[in-house]
Amino acid sequence: MTRTDATTVSAPIQSEDERFMRAALALGRRGMGVTAPNPAVGCVVVQGQGEDARIVGRGWTARGGRPHAETVALAKAGAAARGATAHVSLEPCSHHGGTPPCVDALIAAGVARVVTSIDDPDPRVAGRGHQRLREAGVAVTTGVLAAEARKAHAGFLSRITRGRPHVILKLAISSDGKIAAAGQAAPNLITSPQARARGHLIRARADAIMVGMGTVRADDPELTCRLPGLEDRSPIRVVLGTGDRLPAGCRLLDTLAASPVWLFTTATGEGAAAGVRVETLPAGPSGGVDLAAALGRLAALGVNTLMVEGGARLAGALVEADLVDEAMLFMAPEPIGAGGLDALGHRPLGDITDSPRFRACGEMALGRDRLIAYERAR
Repeated sequence: MTRTDATTVSAPIQSEDERFMRAALALGRRGMGVTAPNPAVGCVVVQGQGEDARIVGRGWTARGGRPHAETVALAKAGAAARGATAHVSLEPCSHHGGTPPCVDALIAAGVARVVTSIDDPDPRVAGRGHQRLREAGVAVTTGVLAAEARKAHAGFLSRITRGRPHVILKLAISSDGKIAAAGQAAPNLITSPQARARGHLIRARADAIMVGMGTVRADDPELTCRLPGLEDRSPIRVVLGTGDRLPAGCRLLDTLAASPVWLFTTATGEGAAAGVRVETLPAGPSGGVDLAAALGRLAALGVNTLMVEGGARLAGALVEADLVDEAMLFMAPEPIGAGGLDALGHRPLGDITDSPRFRACGEMALGRDRLIAYERAR
């Protein structure tokens, strides 16, 4: 429910707040995948109300997390920010970090009102931004499109409140629930060009992408974003393994200039190739890298959103450990048949599609394929 300092807020004002907050959220999404460890925030500065309302400044968090959205939008608004309303998709920061507090910039610009969606759970903020604004005489309205904002900031919220990234599992699946024929790589054999392009868009919006060492050996993937114009948004590439090196001559090593490669391993790492970051982590019950430890380390390194793209053993282990927040199932119309590799290894696909832990939240056609999206239900 929308909360405000004012005694009443008329329905037209609430509707107007939602309209401009949608614009702020859309702007924020432009920064997804490139702002970590900061959230991808959007901001619009609006002068006037009703038919006279006009946007005088727009901004979103820049690559690397700064400058922040509010600073950019205020700079574009200039003197027009005085007496205006700033719509921000997350509570403005109130602490000194890489940049001065955004609340100070808003107060100095003379805005009359600030509208936000959700509080920032970062202990350095956690309501203090809203409090500082109120103390300075700025009217504050919170909770506008809060559900949409929680989805938009899911990665940042997860890292701060749960100590791990928001995990998106992507699987390309045949009609009989397989991800590969024996000895063959799955993605290029199963899905259509339209589906693969959508998969690359998910990569562009993630901070990191993870696969197991078995996938590296079997498929030799690059794991970069190869959509025209988005090549520079390739995520950090993370490999889980028990050895201290990647296969010689693999594409990950050949494309180190495209994006960083991190090897998470139970080994000491003395044999790693130059340019590869090695993190030695404890082993889990199966002998591989402990998944909770790996996700915790990614969060400590500033990763908000993690995409997982292979293989079946890793996917099944994450589902079994209840560490998947979204599942993107790209379903092809053809079967692979006997001998194919089950999508979740030893676990049934129903652990996603029929589980009370997940709910279907969207579906679209992609060429001959279908994308069915699932999200955590609890």
